Amino acid sequence: MNNHDDFDKSSAYALYVSQEHSCSYLQETMARTLFLDPAAKVDADLYQQLIDRGFRRSGGYLYQPACAQCEACVSLRLPAGEFQPDRSQRRNWRRNRQRISVIPRPAQYQPEHFDLYCRYQADRHADGAMACSDPRQYMGFLTCDWADTRFFEFRREGELLAVAVTDLLPRGLSSIYTFFDPASGRDGLGVFALLWQIHHAAELGKPWVYPGFWIAGSAKMSYKSRYRPLEAWTGQTWRRFGTHEPLVGEV
Repeated sequence: MNNHDDFDKSSAYALYVSQEHSCSYLQETMARTLFLDPAAKVDADLYQQLIDRGFRRSGGYLYQPACAQCEACVSLRLPAGEFQPDRSQRRNWRRNRQRISVIPRPAQYQPEHFDLYCRYQADRHADGAMACSDPRQYMGFLTCDWADTRFFEFRREGELLAVAVTDLLPRGLSSIYTFFDPASGRDGLGVFALLWQIHHAAELGKPWVYPGFWIAGSAKMSYKSRYRPLEAWTGQTWRRFGTHEPLVGEV
């Protein structure tokens, strides 16, 4: 579904394509990445324009897959005001909404956040590219100078359970990364964090939540298709998928 030919050619911003590299999501697969010129001056309007063309942010880089032989990565967005939770999501919301407080924090380094991030990475992604290293790399991955970023804390009786790193855009919220206490896995904190972001976007009057890429063949990414309705970027436009309509490639 990836196609960048529709990008506004009148724009003064340059786009570059990387050399092939190992895919972060699918084993034994090579990938390429299209990214905005790192020297470009990015503001909220440009960020919104690019995320509405399937781009994502990692640190200060705006990028999307540009793989020659693979179209597995599909950028999604969720219409916050139309969201229809399923039975499991409703249970999760009722259970956690009464017990967990959500506190917005600025995009600043906090040792408590970093400790939680390291514990999460050690449990869930110990061999991944985002494995815990040092505070500077951690902040470089999650933040940048031009994004309006919040670190939303999820606390129960004062205890930090999760952090949802979220960018505020003119027309929505972009879910950058969520990490949580591995010992609280049964609480469904990852699910609750995205449910809360959808609810918060609706409260703010913002129409969209951007949860990132969905990949049918990746167990770590496939859960995103359970939030309905949703829209998937085809490379030219957003295609709507209703409550029971399977995504392309979904079983």
